[in-house]
Amino acid sequence: MDFTAPITAFVAGFPAFIVQLGVALGLFIASLIVYVLMTPHKELALIRAGNPSASLAFGGVVVGLAIPLGSCLAHSFGVLDLLIWGVVTLLLQLIAFRFADMFLRGLPRRIAEGDVAAAVFLMSVKIGLALILSGAVADPNVALMRGG
Repeated sequence: MDFTAPITAFVAGFPAFIVQLGVALGLFIASLIVYVLMTPHKELALIRAGNPSASLAFGGVVVGLAIPLGSCLAHSFGVLDLLIWGVVTLLLQLIAFRFADMFLRGLPRRIAEGDVAAAVFLMSVKIGLALILSGAVADPNVALMRGG
């Protein structure tokens, strides 16, 4: 078997892979930091204290941020495209917390108090929106807007 072509492709593509992975991880970490700073309750402290509601809610945030970012990675045409669409989808996910709080008044307080139902609701909103955003980024019409 001749492994020359796959090895050559790997060597040629590896630097771009590392750059895009680094950009995506940077966006992911930055968005998690922004989320932690923008929520009035201290989710990480609540998780350390054993609060299952905070853990569920934060788990939904992690997954909810990762899904559309993964789709951006899969469908981007380069680093700038990844940055633009990554920031758009991550901002929409961060805004989703505010909308969920409008439906369940006092969502941060309820999560801090251990209300699992409120945490599952927030988690569902985050993951549901993530799947929709992921599909929107993969839409061929979005590719046309990108010039593809």
